[in-house]
Amino acid sequence: MAEKTYKEKIDRIRERTDILYLKSPNSPLTPEQKVDFKGLSYFPMDEKYRFIVELKEFENQEEVAIPTTLNEIRHYTRFASIEFEIDGQMHKLTVFKPLEGDYYYLPFKDTTTGEETYYVGRYLEIERVSKGKYEVDFNQAYNPLCAYNDLWNCTKVPEENILQTPIPAGLKKYDDYRAS
Repeated sequence: MAEKTYKEKIDRIRERTDILYLKSPNSPLTPEQKVDFKGLSYFPMDEKYRFIVELKEFENQEEVAIPTTLNEIRHYTRFASIEFEIDGQMHKLTVFKPLEGDYYYLPFKDTTTGEETYYVGRYLEIERVSKGKYEVDFNQAYNPLCAYNDLWNCTKVPEENILQTPIPAGLKKYDDYRAS
């Protein structure tokens, strides 16, 4: 059956994520965390935070070293930028590519970071929708794995990807709904 609405698509993604976190052997949750796991907590879905953008590739795609939560360094290519508008204000983020791998890495922080969302920031996957056009959907923003426990090592968000606006979309921080 085809998806009827965008909201149904997001709801299905969220349901699948909860099942994977609970049942997958590759879950970021420890067995102890799974015992009382009641599902992840999300902001309400809002299409205002879904964009079709151009990936504006940098002429000089330099290699950058980005620190991790365990004080290691990961290397990425500073690949492109995207621009989008929220409430009449333009915003710009940098898209990174791993040195080995064929995906785009879009880490970001916004003014919800550390309050409603995880203090290290959140990540996004960028999906190609047509030649030169990509979907950037903050409703699908997710926490790095280190948000769930200290067994994970996560790349921090570079300064250039810190937004001075709230993005109340996607996953909230894990502590907001951890079973007591």
